[in-house]
Amino acid sequence: MRNTIFDVVLVAALATLLIAGCAGRPTLIPPSDKELRKTSTQFAADAARRHPYKAEAPRGGEAIARAQVGYTLDRLDVENLSDDAWNDVEIWVNQNYVCHLNSMPPKKLVTINFQMLYDDKGNYFPTDNKKVLVNKVEMYRDGKMYEIPVRLGD
Repeated sequence: MRNTIFDVVLVAALATLLIAGCAGRPTLIPPSDKELRKTSTQFAADAARRHPYKAEAPRGGEAIARAQVGYTLDRLDVENLSDDAWNDVEIWVNQNYVCHLNSMPPKKLVTINFQMLYDDKGNYFPTDNKKVLVNKVEMYRDGKMYEIPVRLGD
């Protein structure tokens, strides 16, 4: 009985530390890409500066890239399949949610958690996946909007 009480108290303490330690972060595990180690507030503020969606931007066609949606883990994996590094990139989902990347190296997969994609009202991409799905992924760079082919990953 004594060990059971100790175990319950220990688990509760660890859960409290985990929750407190992750406050304001969009993910439990920090992303491998240091550029994406921001708070939710920082992602939301950056997205607000990038809105509205650049509907009038010239179209660049299909990007040499791919996107894969993982609804189980609430994330979007985007890979630059070209041989060139891309700088100052905005990833747009459904023309409403955006995440900025300073750079996308060639042949490197970048994971963007849904809670890193924000709309102009400070809401992150829904994680319940019942009403809102990823229908369209685009990239804005060098003054043009490019379509990124997207597939289901789960």
